[in-house]
Formats: sequence, structure tokens, C-alpha cells
Amino acid sequence: MSTEVSRRQVLAAGAALAGSAALTAGSEGTAGAATAPIGTGEEKSKEKSKVKPTIVLVHGGYADSSCWNATVQELQDKGYTTVCGSNPLRGIPTDAPYIGSLLDSISGPVVLVAHSMGGTVITNAAAGKTNVKALVYIAAFVPDVGETQGELITKFPGSEVEPVSVPVPYTKADGTTGIDLYLSKDGQAAFAADISTADFRVLQATQRPFDADSFTFPTTAAAWKTIPTWGLVAGRDKAIPPACERWMYSRANARKIVEVPCSSHVVMISHPKTVADLIVDAAKATS
Repeated sequence: MSTEVSRRQVLAAGAALAGSAALTAGSEGTAGAATAPIGTGEEKSKEKSKVKPTIVLVHGGYADSSCWNATVQELQDKGYTTVCGSNPLRGIPTDAPYIGSLLDSISGPVVLVAHSMGGTVITNAAAGKTNVKALVYIAAFVPDVGETQGELITKFPGSEVEPVSVPVPYTKADGTTGIDLYLSKDGQAAFAADISTADFRVLQATQRPFDADSFTFPTTAAAWKTIPTWGLVAGRDKAIPPACERWMYSRANARKIVEVPCSSHVVMISHPKTVADLIVDAAKATS
């Protein structure tokens, strides 16, 4: 066989192999495309386009915004912007417009969360606020129009906070005398039985009192009638009886009710992850 013939045979064989490899690669590329998850890019795009709501947390009486600290950390770790509203604790006529103004200052969707007496505030404040997409009640009052907190807290037996509430007179702007209620140093069993004594001492020392008239103002709006609602029951609550919480959440047609059987009233301090998880459920369901 001549050198020229051998060279031609080698070149022909190389060309055949190259063509075969190209066909094989094309076949594998097609197979790979066929087996890749269809719509993955589109799903990721939709996920990115979702706007996470701002979480607004409203505290109740005998507390301030710091009671949400552990819950805020859980929410921020999940990527949620959080705002803790400073509840004036003067009663519906003052508290609801104030929190309503805070809601007006936030662009984009809001999940509005409240503890204890804060529930009454958000029930009134959220009415007519189109940016509020969900209400989350954490061991909180959920009043209907015309109801007062005083009526609700006595609807079921079990509240033990009145004997450990200390009345302190104060002078109002118009010169009349009001009564502020403070939680006494003996109030841990009734209010915060499942946190350490040291933590309770800090909570009691830094608390903000509420005006006793807060129990007498009738609710003027019930936002839960038009806004999806979630609720958490503190199973060993001795401030708002658990039976009352269950009844109020059921009446509000809550989409989800979570119960923490061993929790005191301050469940956002003793079980912040459970509280945050419920808030995230509400956020995801309404965004």
C-alpha cells in the first residue's frame, strides 16, 4: 500500500469518527434538554418577582416593642423587612389612628401582627387599608364592632392579671385625671410564667403601662371581616384565657390556628420561632 493511500485512509477514518462524535454530542444535548425540568427558569423568575410584604408588629400592654426582638430576628433571618409599631396604649381613639398612620407610611404589602391588646388596635387600624394583606393575632383580642376588651376578657374564666395590675393616677393633657395600669413585680405567674425570672424582671422594669379606659372603648371597625386572618393560642395564658382566644379566632374564620400548649401570654418571647413561622405562613399565603 502506498504512503498516499494510507494517508487518505487515515483522513477518511478521522472524518468518520469526527462526524460520529458530533452526532453523538447532538443526540446527548437533545436528550439533556428533554430531561431538564420544564419551566424552571420561569418559576425562578416568578419567585424573584414576588414582593415580600413588610411585617408590622404591634405590642400590647405591660410591654414595649422590645418584646418582639426574638421574633424580629427570626423574620429578618428569613429575609423579611420588619417594623415594630410603638402602640400608645391610650385606647382605641388614640391607638388605632396612630398605627393606621404607620401603615399609610409603608409602600407595598403589609402583614399586620399584634399581641394581646394590640389585637384590638389592629382590628380597628387596618379597616380600609388596602395594603394590609393579612392579620396575625398572637394571644390577642379580636373584637367585633361594638365590643370592648372588658367584655371579652371576662367572657371566659381564667384571667388572673387584674389582681397583679397596679393603678397609678396621671394627669391628662386636658387636666383631668386618668389611671394607668402597671404589671406588678408579682405578676410573672399571670403574665409570663414560661420565661426566666431574670427576663421577667427586665420586662417588668421596662414595661409601658396602658390607660385603664382601654377596656371601655367600643370597637368601631372589624378589619378581620375583610382581611384574611391567622391566630395563635397560648395554651397556658392567664391574661387572655385560651378559650377566649380560640373562640375569637374561630369567629374571625382564621385560615390557620396554631396552639402552643405550654405557653404563657408572652409567647412571642418564649416561642419566637413558632410565632415567626405562623407570620411567614400568612405572608406566603397572601403574596
